[in-house]
Amino acid sequence: MKAGIIGASGYTGAELLRILYSHPEVEVTYVTAHTYAGQKVTDLYPHLHKYAGIKFRVFDPDEALSEAAFHFIALPHGEAMNVVPHLLEGGARIADLSADYRLSSQEVYTRWYGLEHTSAHLLAEAEYGLPEINGALIAEARLVAVPGCYPTASILALAPLAKAGLPGIDGAIVDAKSGISGAGRSLSLAAHFAQADGSVKPYNVGMHRHTPEMEEVLSSLSGGEKEVIFTPHLVPMSRGILATCYVRVGADASAAEIAGLYEAFYADCPFVVLLGDGSFPETKAVAGSNYCHIGWHLDEARGVVTVAAAIDNLVKGASGQAVQCMNLMQGWSEDTGLGALGIFP
Repeated sequence: MKAGIIGASGYTGAELLRILYSHPEVEVTYVTAHTYAGQKVTDLYPHLHKYAGIKFRVFDPDEALSEAAFHFIALPHGEAMNVVPHLLEGGARIADLSADYRLSSQEVYTRWYGLEHTSAHLLAEAEYGLPEINGALIAEARLVAVPGCYPTASILALAPLAKAGLPGIDGAIVDAKSGISGAGRSLSLAAHFAQADGSVKPYNVGMHRHTPEMEEVLSSLSGGEKEVIFTPHLVPMSRGILATCYVRVGADASAAEIAGLYEAFYADCPFVVLLGDGSFPETKAVAGSNYCHIGWHLDEARGVVTVAAAIDNLVKGASGQAVQCMNLMQGWSEDTGLGALGIFP
């Protein structure tokens, strides 16, 4: 299948190129990057030498439709919504890595992102692209909204507890750390080496745009409106997200019950690795891979579960998950082209 990457010059675009090179069913035939149009892919990313000679182009919707049947949209929020409708009308199937179709409510989108949605009629159609939860719906979709990196780790950590209807999900605390690549390739003071090296700090406390995404999915799983207390932190490493979540489950919960919830929920999920009770994940173990490692501990005296999930923010948190969704949409095995283990050390 011929695939295109719209907005291929960012880190997620580069990861898509890296992953798709080894995909047995896909050939990347169309890549765009407005700022770098005319430059070679290898001018920006020498490690992608297998794409030597391929140049970034200015996006043209008709050209895109003529050259690829499936498109990954790796544009910033606010830009994807102007590209997606034309590609859908032309018969393409799409995995959108922006935030433009992740939320079901136009009003919620406008409140958190400060933009009017120009293709809000597609919000109801877009399927949320977390395969461990929406696999069957993703398989039938023509437009999939690939989740954000923080929500991927946080929702996977909390989903079994939410599905079981544990009341502590409402008000659950999500304390998450991300590597600097999560801020994207654009220059910023926060990502400056001298600013970030040797320092850890919270940011966007109480107003991070991934919050409503987490709340919407967890509410759907639990069958009622739920809120989370989410605090993200920037840490001085290139890749990785670690989400540590705290949930009050009550005095009646048992360690065996909690373990059973996770084992049952993820029994058929090839990219979720359960480390079990008392064993916690580390970001280094999932670097470069599409896997999510999850571990937990029940403090029976206090009735609190601490559960942590680790992912690579550029793979399971973005590009790898997009390829996982594409596999489902095309009827291929979910793990096609994605089985590589993490890189360590």
